[in-house]
Amino acid sequence: MTRHFKAGQFDLTLGERTLVMGIVNVTPDSFSDGGLAFEQEAAIARGLQLASEGADILDVGGESTRPGSEPVPAGEELRRVLAVIEALAGEVSIPVSIDTCKSSVAREAIKVGASIVNDISAGTFDSDMARVVADSTAGVVLMHIQGTPRDMQKNPRYNDVVREVGDYLKGATVRFEQSGVARERIMVDPGIGFGKLLEHNLLLLKNLTALQGIAAGVLLGVSRKSFIGLLTGRPVGERTNGTLATISSLAGRGADVVRVHDVAATVEALKIADAIRSGHAVWPVAG
Repeated sequence: MTRHFKAGQFDLTLGERTLVMGIVNVTPDSFSDGGLAFEQEAAIARGLQLASEGADILDVGGESTRPGSEPVPAGEELRRVLAVIEALAGEVSIPVSIDTCKSSVAREAIKVGASIVNDISAGTFDSDMARVVADSTAGVVLMHIQGTPRDMQKNPRYNDVVREVGDYLKGATVRFEQSGVARERIMVDPGIGFGKLLEHNLLLLKNLTALQGIAAGVLLGVSRKSFIGLLTGRPVGERTNGTLATISSLAGRGADVVRVHDVAATVEALKIADAIRSGHAVWPVAG
């Protein structure tokens, strides 16, 4: 069954094929203006490359959310991402997303062209996030996290991870709806690797369909995640095969959008996986 996700001027159809969100990180090592400008230029080029490879959405982020990472001040995050978002939004014909949990960053990003807010905290880190989204026409992705990036992997515990994550995302969706964000503008994300052990991640992936119907759709971020490393023994830079296996197995089984680093390989894998699931080609056929 097809559904629609509304994000600014965009109306994305969900359910026909798996959509691909390409990751564009802007996390410069140098905080000098020259270093930042170099990183921004590289990020813009990366975003254009991912769009040319078939990305349906570009997700721009200026703050690392890896386990153990420290938060970045809002001003610095803005300095990193705004020029990139503005440039990409002016160049591509697909939605540009801002990956942030800060309402001030989301507000400014929307002003320069972001049409989706991807919030790892589902609005729990910043109580103004729902209002900022409601005051715009942007879509929002609400993700589950237990703890914060700094401490989320220290001792995550659940009695029933599928039920608890589902209840959390239902509650987040209701909060945003009550703030004025229509359900068709909301997607949910189980937050694979965000306060979860291996068995928690696997149970969520096995039961991903349990999250369908909470909002317009389900976004899944598994690209290069640690659970793939635990299962394959591969370091983070060698987890493309594991990522593709995960995504291919979940196409049509609960994942409407997948967030990935390797767009070209993902698109190729999904052309096969989605065709087998549907019984016909749902991506453009070569030749």
